[in-house]
Amino acid sequence: MTEQEAETTAPLSVEAEGETVGEAKWSALRELERRFPGLDKGSVRFAVVSEGERGLLGVGYAPAKVIASVSNPVATEVAEEEPGSPAALLRELVERIARGLGAPVAVSIREDDESLVATLTGPDLGLVIGKHGQTIDAIQYLANAIVWRSQEERKSVVVDAAGYRDRRRSSLEQLADRAAGEARAARKDVSLEPMSAVERKIVHVYLQEREDVETTSEGTEPNRYVVVKPVG
Repeated sequence: MTEQEAETTAPLSVEAEGETVGEAKWSALRELERRFPGLDKGSVRFAVVSEGERGLLGVGYAPAKVIASVSNPVATEVAEEEPGSPAALLRELVERIARGLGAPVAVSIREDDESLVATLTGPDLGLVIGKHGQTIDAIQYLANAIVWRSQEERKSVVVDAAGYRDRRRSSLEQLADRAAGEARAARKDVSLEPMSAVERKIVHVYLQEREDVETTSEGTEPNRYVVVKPVG
């Protein structure tokens, strides 16, 4: 059997070890990518065999173990961003952060006249999104600060994860509608839950055309929140 035939008939799963589960996942992913160049990272699934043990004073150390598997190792298009370009910097930044979080992702980059968008897919997107989107908002904030650092032209950088931005926007707009209705009916201020600056802006912009309520942001970070107030 030739080496190429051996690769083709090899099992579509690998077991790997690391000091942490995240490191074990990336070790397994690298092995799958070696077998299947251009592998779609978003199609890989992980099973944690052991989370590992550090042991007392370094004695009795046991590594974390995972099994990575893929049912259909379809290759994705190789990134064609120009080295050093904003798109290439965005891809590198997002992949590096995701690797640090222990959440392997596939990154798709799209650019138009107004924005540069990185869309993430993968099995552990909850780690990338974080509670109320705090982690993905922080990644987006960092990307906006780094990607255009040496560029004269600046566009908005958006980091999304499998449609999270659209789902969260819809949820926030529904929340804003309910708060506006309550403020108008009860003639009292209504305070929303603490949100990131990105999410507060969504609420402010959504309600700014209404004449029966107005909005302000109050409190201090990271617990700053939107207050919806009746007008008239």
